[in-house]
Amino acid sequence: MNKKASAAWKGSLKEGGGTISTETGVLKDAPYGFNARFEGGKGTNPEELIGAAHAGCFSMALSMMLGNAGLTANKIETQAEVTLEKVNDAYEITKIHLSVVADIPGTDAKTFEEIANKAKADCPVSKLLKATITLDATLS
Repeated sequence: MNKKASAAWKGSLKEGGGTISTETGVLKDAPYGFNARFEGGKGTNPEELIGAAHAGCFSMALSMMLGNAGLTANKIETQAEVTLEKVNDAYEITKIHLSVVADIPGTDAKTFEEIANKAKADCPVSKLLKATITLDATLS
């Protein structure tokens, strides 16, 4: 499977701006830029998109692993907090913290935490990232 996304940029880093699009059209010319990345301005940014991708990937991996254990979630809600820090003379994503709250009939907190930690380690986006990935898993 191959998926495509694209980005276009015009201008300098601080004054310029760009758009991001996905093959499916879910994102089509979504604006992004310095203000959205570093100053809370409008638009998206790479870290936000990585967080969304990681939260989605983790939730799907968790659902699959729960199914392998004979469990089905009524609901899985995952938030990813992506940390971008200056390291030496460059910026890098150093940490991602996943917080998941799930409603899973027929399981206990220990089993859920074990499965969630396996999903954290095995989701394809987790495997892609070199950042430290942490997790809080809570049953609702």
